[in-house]
Amino acid sequence: MSNESMSPIQVSFTPEFKRNLHKLSKKYRHIKSDLQPILDQLANGGQPGDQVSGVQHEVFKVRAKNSDAAKGKSGGYRLIYPVKNELERVLVTVYSKTEQSDISGDQIRQIIEAAAANTSPEQKASGAEPNPPTDGAGTTLTPDS
Repeated sequence: MSNESMSPIQVSFTPEFKRNLHKLSKKYRHIKSDLQPILDQLANGGQPGDQVSGVQHEVFKVRAKNSDAAKGKSGGYRLIYPVKNELERVLVTVYSKTEQSDISGDQIRQIIEAAAANTSPEQKASGAEPNPPTDGAGTTLTPDS
Protein backbone atom coordinates (compact mmCIF):
# COMPACT_ATOMS: atom_id res chain seq x y z
CA MET A 1 0.00 0.00 0.00
CA SER A 2 1.11 3.53 -0.69
CA ASN A 3 2.04 5.84 2.18
CA GLU A 4 0.14 8.64 0.45
CA SER A 5 -3.22 6.94 0.96
CA MET A 6 -2.36 6.20 4.59
CA SER A 7 -1.01 9.69 5.34
CA PRO A 8 -3.73 12.29 4.79
CA ILE A 9 -1.98 14.87 6.96
CA GLN A 10 0.52 17.16 5.24
CA VAL A 11 3.57 17.84 7.40
CA SER A 12 5.64 20.87 6.42
CA PHE A 13 8.56 22.78 7.92
CA THR A 14 9.17 26.49 8.48
CA PRO A 15 12.49 28.09 7.53
CA GLU A 16 13.20 28.38 11.27
CA PHE A 17 12.74 24.63 11.72
CA LYS A 18 14.98 23.86 8.74
CA ARG A 19 17.72 26.20 9.95
CA ASN A 20 17.65 24.82 13.51
CA LEU A 21 17.58 21.23 12.29
CA HIS A 22 20.60 21.82 10.08
CA LYS A 23 22.51 23.41 12.96
CA LEU A 24 21.60 20.60 15.38
CA SER A 25 22.46 17.89 12.85
CA LYS A 26 26.08 19.03 12.84
CA LYS A 27 26.34 18.15 16.52
CA TYR A 28 23.81 15.31 16.84
CA ARG A 29 24.30 12.63 14.15
CA HIS A 30 21.15 10.65 14.97
CA ILE A 31 18.68 13.53 14.93
CA LYS A 32 16.86 12.16 11.87
CA SER A 33 16.16 8.79 13.44
CA ASP A 34 15.21 10.48 16.73
CA LEU A 35 12.66 12.81 15.09
CA GLN A 36 11.30 10.41 12.46
CA PRO A 37 8.78 8.67 14.78
CA ILE A 38 7.21 12.05 15.59
CA LEU A 39 7.03 13.01 11.91
CA ASP A 40 5.38 9.67 11.16
CA GLN A 41 2.91 10.11 14.01
CA LEU A 42 1.97 13.60 12.76
CA ALA A 43 1.62 12.37 9.16
CA ASN A 44 -0.70 9.59 10.31
CA GLY A 45 -3.05 12.01 12.06
CA GLY A 46 -1.62 11.91 15.57
CA GLN A 47 -1.38 15.01 17.73
CA PRO A 48 1.56 14.29 20.06
CA GLY A 49 2.79 16.61 22.77
CA ASP A 50 1.35 19.06 25.26
CA GLN A 51 -0.52 22.23 24.39
CA VAL A 52 1.53 25.41 24.91
CA SER A 53 -0.20 28.08 26.96
CA GLY A 54 0.17 31.80 26.30
CA VAL A 55 -0.12 31.47 22.52
CA GLN A 56 -3.26 32.51 20.68
CA HIS A 57 -2.99 29.55 18.30
CA GLU A 58 -3.49 25.87 19.15
CA VAL A 59 0.22 25.04 19.53
CA PHE A 60 1.85 21.85 20.82
CA LYS A 61 5.33 21.05 22.16
CA VAL A 62 6.62 17.51 21.67
CA ARG A 63 9.50 15.99 23.58
CA ALA A 64 11.79 13.65 21.64
CA LYS A 65 14.75 11.65 22.85
CA ASN A 66 18.26 12.60 21.79
CA SER A 67 20.11 9.33 21.35
CA ASP A 68 23.40 11.25 21.09
CA ALA A 69 22.98 12.61 24.66
CA ALA A 70 22.40 10.12 27.46
CA LYS A 71 19.69 12.16 29.18
CA GLY A 72 16.49 10.65 27.76
CA LYS A 73 13.64 12.96 26.80
CA SER A 74 14.45 15.52 29.51
CA GLY A 75 17.68 16.41 27.71
CA GLY A 76 16.29 15.72 24.27
CA TYR A 77 14.70 17.76 21.51
CA ARG A 78 11.60 19.92 21.56
CA LEU A 79 9.47 20.31 18.45
CA ILE A 80 6.84 23.03 18.26
CA TYR A 81 3.89 22.88 15.89
CA PRO A 82 0.53 24.65 15.57
CA VAL A 83 -2.59 22.83 14.44
CA LYS A 84 -3.61 24.90 11.42
CA ASN A 85 -6.43 22.61 10.32
CA GLU A 86 -7.36 18.93 10.15
CA LEU A 87 -5.11 18.24 7.14
CA GLU A 88 -1.90 20.13 7.91
CA ARG A 89 0.78 20.28 10.60
CA VAL A 90 3.63 22.79 10.32
CA LEU A 91 6.73 22.17 12.41
CA VAL A 92 7.80 25.70 13.34
CA THR A 93 10.96 25.04 15.33
CA VAL A 94 13.14 22.39 16.91
CA TYR A 95 15.71 22.85 19.65
CA SER A 96 17.82 20.80 22.01
CA LYS A 97 16.83 21.16 25.65
CA THR A 98 20.51 20.78 26.62
CA GLU A 99 21.38 23.89 24.57
CA GLN A 100 18.32 26.12 25.06
CA SER A 101 15.84 26.64 27.85
CA ASP A 102 12.12 26.78 27.13
CA ILE A 103 10.96 28.88 24.21
CA SER A 104 8.57 31.71 25.09
CA GLY A 105 5.06 32.19 23.76
CA ASP A 106 6.23 35.44 22.14
CA GLN A 107 9.01 33.61 20.28
CA ILE A 108 6.54 30.99 19.08
CA ARG A 109 4.13 33.68 17.87
CA GLN A 110 6.94 35.43 15.95
CA ILE A 111 8.00 32.19 14.26
CA ILE A 112 4.39 31.37 13.32
CA GLU A 113 3.84 34.89 11.94
CA ALA A 114 7.06 34.71 9.90
CA ALA A 115 5.99 31.29 8.56
CA ALA A 116 2.55 32.67 7.68
CA ALA A 117 4.31 35.34 5.64
CA ASN A 118 6.24 32.37 4.13
CA THR A 119 9.64 33.76 5.04
CA SER A 120 11.82 34.03 8.10
CA PRO A 121 13.11 37.46 9.17
CA GLU A 122 16.55 36.42 7.90
CA GLN A 123 15.13 35.32 4.54
CA LYS A 124 13.28 38.62 4.14
CA ALA A 125 16.58 40.45 4.63
CA SER A 126 18.61 38.17 2.33
CA GLY A 127 15.97 37.08 -0.18
CA ALA A 128 17.13 33.46 0.28
CA GLU A 129 14.93 30.48 -0.59
CA PRO A 130 14.58 27.67 1.98
CA ASN A 131 16.03 24.21 1.34
CA PRO A 132 14.26 20.98 2.35
CA PRO A 133 15.16 19.92 5.90
CA THR A 134 18.05 17.49 6.12
CA ASP A 135 20.05 15.77 8.80
CA GLY A 136 23.74 16.67 8.79
CA ALA A 137 24.55 14.00 6.19
CA GLY A 138 22.30 15.58 3.58
CA THR A 139 19.47 13.06 4.01
CA THR A 140 16.14 14.81 3.56
CA LEU A 141 13.69 14.39 6.44
CA THR A 142 10.21 13.34 5.37
CA PRO A 143 7.05 12.48 7.28
CA ASP A 144 6.73 9.17 5.43
CA SER A 145 10.25 7.70 5.29
